[in-house]
Amino acid sequence: MLIACKDETTRSVMSTAPMHPYLARELIARAERADEHWARLARMQPADQLVGAGRHMDHVNAAFLARAVADYGWPGVPLVGEEGARAAWRLALRADTRADIQRLASRLMQEAVDRGTASLRQWAHLYDRCLVNADLPQLYGTQYRLGPDGPELQRVSKPVGDLDARRAAVGLPPAGLALRRLRDRLAAEPCFGTAVPAVLVGEA
Repeated sequence: MLIACKDETTRSVMSTAPMHPYLARELIARAERADEHWARLARMQPADQLVGAGRHMDHVNAAFLARAVADYGWPGVPLVGEEGARAAWRLALRADTRADIQRLASRLMQEAVDRGTASLRQWAHLYDRCLVNADLPQLYGTQYRLGPDGPELQRVSKPVGDLDARRAAVGLPPAGLALRRLRDRLAAEPCFGTAVPAVLVGEA
């Protein structure tokens, strides 16, 4: 199982009432259901059936996101509000069974970042996810694998010594601090239904 550290951005992009509140609610509801499912599995040795159910949920959510993108463009803050935009990012992050949708989401989200309507920190997580799923080293060190001793950082681009500088350039904390925070969250009692739970993503 792969784990992506949660984004801790708070009001990093423009905040406004969403143009499409119904789409926002649907994105948020889907992301919250997936969050709860994967967060539970990250704290146990899950049965294959439960992992399969999570992957199916992610596949269906990816298809929904693709339809939304085709109809409206990337669900940035003006379109679906800050929480809706975060939810769209979480669905894209988990779209491992649809690499085409995941890569499209990364490209569109980067364009939204350039317009100031999406989070640079969130995009960095999604960009790393696309790299890991393509069996390439990640640039920002946001993706982890759940190993026997807890979260393990996935392969990182060289020079590894520049990782924290690359992270700082996109507003991320040092890699060591991020890993400690992730371990603390996984060790804590799960708190489901919160606005921004840890993003726990099924293995590709």
